[in-house]
Amino acid sequence: MSESDAYTSNGDDETETETETDTETAADRDGTGDAALAGRGPASESDETLRILLIEDNPGDARLIEEMLKDTEELAQRVSSDEAAGRTPDITRETRLEDGLATLEAEATDVVLLDLNLPDSAGLETLEAVHEESETTPIVVLTGVRDQQVGVQAIQRGAQDFLVKDEVTSELLVRTIHHAIERARQEYERRRQRDQLEALNRLNRIGHDITHAVITTETQAELEQRVCDRLVESDAYRFAWIGGVNPGSDQVVPKAAAGVEEGYLETVDISVAEDDPSGQGPSGKAIRTGEVQITNDIQTDSGFEPWREEANERGYRSSAAIPIVHEDLVYGVLNIYAESPRAFTAPEQEILSRIGDIIAHAITAIERRDALVSDAVVELEFRVESMAEELVSLSATESCTIEIEQLVQGDETLLVYGSATGVSQDEFEETVAETDGIDDVRFLAARRDEFEFELVAPTAISLFETIATHGGRVESATITDGEFRFVVELPRGRDTRQMIELIKDEQSDVTYLAQRTTERSEPSGASSASVLEEDLTEKQRAALETAYFAGYFDWPRESTGEEIADRLGIAPATFNQHLRTAERKFFDSVLGE
Repeated sequence: MSESDAYTSNGDDETETETETDTETAADRDGTGDAALAGRGPASESDETLRILLIEDNPGDARLIEEMLKDTEELAQRVSSDEAAGRTPDITRETRLEDGLATLEAEATDVVLLDLNLPDSAGLETLEAVHEESETTPIVVLTGVRDQQVGVQAIQRGAQDFLVKDEVTSELLVRTIHHAIERARQEYERRRQRDQLEALNRLNRIGHDITHAVITTETQAELEQRVCDRLVESDAYRFAWIGGVNPGSDQVVPKAAAGVEEGYLETVDISVAEDDPSGQGPSGKAIRTGEVQITNDIQTDSGFEPWREEANERGYRSSAAIPIVHEDLVYGVLNIYAESPRAFTAPEQEILSRIGDIIAHAITAIERRDALVSDAVVELEFRVESMAEELVSLSATESCTIEIEQLVQGDETLLVYGSATGVSQDEFEETVAETDGIDDVRFLAARRDEFEFELVAPTAISLFETIATHGGRVESATITDGEFRFVVELPRGRDTRQMIELIKDEQSDVTYLAQRTTERSEPSGASSASVLEEDLTEKQRAALETAYFAGYFDWPRESTGEEIADRLGIAPATFNQHLRTAERKFFDSVLGE
């Protein structure tokens, strides 16, 4: 690549990281994306020829300049790469300012040789017009002998150098063009570094303020809103919003926003589904990959096509999507939009990633704090089609209700304890015998219109093992009116969407119905619950729960120790040992202090 090309690309190829799309445009690869910022048109990726725009209406002067550059290889060797060495410069000549400006806008240009006095413009106004069209393209002014003072004034107005036409030699022309390109490159690089440093300092200040907001906010909603508000306080960012994935679906829904929104979030459809076009944007990818996603130019990035029109109407030119993730908990995504393309450099991306981590840690801390002072839990309700289908049919034909109140997992079986109303024991027993996935039934207690039962259901273990492994528990299940519904309880702060996906993966015919936050029915039992969940082994807990729900502690006993041991697949002596140990730990916790 020539030094002139280096001037326009300024090395951003090395600092660029994640892009919005899996493929880059040629402009992104060869640095001409930055060239566009410098006023250059899109250059061919493989064409490194030095491009000179000569704006000169005098045929004799123009011919002289062209002849001096036509056969010289020195200029190419000075400002071009080895691949371009030996090539002569590509010279485009225009005789009018209007045509020169059009060429400058449409074509990649490394340097402009400019006569100030043209048919449609004269004096320093000509320079100002060219400089305004492309502030970073170097300009060498061509003057007459009597206009040398004008040449000095031109340098003061932004030209890199000036040449007196009657004194120009081939060597002087080559040296002047080379120095003009190099000085412009250095100026551009200094300006780029200064702008980048200012951006990093600004973003660091924002990160500091967000960290302070973490300390002073009480709720997740308040924290998310303050983050968005702080980001758009600076003129660098036009709009910011935080979204989360709606439980039970793939849709990303807004939770907080600030800046120039103007209905944007109401008109766009954003998903995390990989096979959905609306999931191919920055938000979907950020959530799926856990990495910051950058759109350098919304107008040209094919990955932003579904949202481009709405974004353009609101002045968004580039964007950053920052995942908000802590360990295995996905809280959502932070989106930031800027008015200029390539607004998010690699160093900025690192800071944005840290800001995402700060927000995620803060949300986790807020949820843990709330869990300590609140007895609230999250409940997820599901409907399943192909589980205990015969019992489901019975509930429809007999208008009966079957309530499942407790599940106890043994080594190879799942023990189900519940009650039924509106159906006889005989009919219930016959239906159970016909039901796939249930091996046995035992009746524990009977009242006038209700009876309690114990079912052995080995085939249901995998689903409920999955739920338990990921921090949930089946709080209840109901079979009535031809439907089988069950409720999963999760501690506040767990990733509900992940649990929904796990259950659907395990049981393909499961339908997610609702999510709600409720208070635990017995807050005072926290100490007891802690013993059950933390102090007992799985076998001790299974022995204690089975004994309780099977009526072992009732009088008269509804189940003997031998019956319970048989259900658990262990010897009576082993059951007795597990039960006594569990009882001692439980009473130590309740009565020990």
